[in-house]
Amino acid sequence: MRASVGTLMHAWRSVALVMLLAAVHGGASAQGDAKRGAYLTKAAGCVGCHTEAKKDATPYAGGRALKTSFGTFYGPNITPHPSAGLGRWSEADFVRALRLGLRPDGAHYFPAFPYPSFTRINDADLRDLWAHLRTLPASARPSQAHDLKFPFGWRFLVVGWKWLFFSPGPYSADQKQTPVLQRGAYLVEALGHCGECHTSRNFLGGPKRDRPLAGAAKGPEGDRVPNLTPAKLKKWNDAELKSFLQTGLTPEGDVAAETMGEVIRNTTGELTPDDLVAMIGYLRALPPIADEPDAK
Repeated sequence: MRASVGTLMHAWRSVALVMLLAAVHGGASAQGDAKRGAYLTKAAGCVGCHTEAKKDATPYAGGRALKTSFGTFYGPNITPHPSAGLGRWSEADFVRALRLGLRPDGAHYFPAFPYPSFTRINDADLRDLWAHLRTLPASARPSQAHDLKFPFGWRFLVVGWKWLFFSPGPYSADQKQTPVLQRGAYLVEALGHCGECHTSRNFLGGPKRDRPLAGAAKGPEGDRVPNLTPAKLKKWNDAELKSFLQTGLTPEGDVAAETMGEVIRNTTGELTPDDLVAMIGYLRALPPIADEPDAK
């Protein structure tokens, strides 16, 4: 028999407490590398979701709108401002947010925040990400409340979503893969959270697990999202794909769509050559899956 919502909530909070204690213990013995964390924020695409889409917007000060069928979500301020941002957070709060999708007060984050992927970031990278975020200029811009359709604004409903679709815990490398492919898998599945947009979803917003990275007929902004498996990427060679991820230009001379163009500017275009090779190698190794038919 399935557990009640109350029982599930209690279980999640128990797990959160364990994670909190572990993070506090870990933080006492290690110091994050802010310089390395700056690279990780690029690999994770943080600036795109946490910066308002207007000229001269303050980076990481929040306000980016994400329109979905459930309503509009707004990226929060993640600068170290004591009231508007994360200034009063501890490292344990940060780890709990990314690992478990929980706010410092124990409430559930909506999965528009890609913690289903970020949960897989390893402890060292979480520590370095936190160290870098603490160095950002503080902005007093208040985070904007989400504008969601009824009843999707009820956070307690997220516990059911997590039960169905969320598996917390850091990435575990496939030891059958080469180190390069292991790195590529980590970049794609955890830091880069590519599947959040490039995997189609069901009516509850849960990813279709039988179609990982095979694109979506209707993505977060309502547009088709490309297939990243070899069924689609086979038309480009590695040099062409690498060039696209660095410049946004296709072999045919076309320019990446606006959303992907921003990802290229902020994320893939900032990756090291080795990380790009690893990412491409991993995508090449995926099982090919045909494009999903257009939504009717």
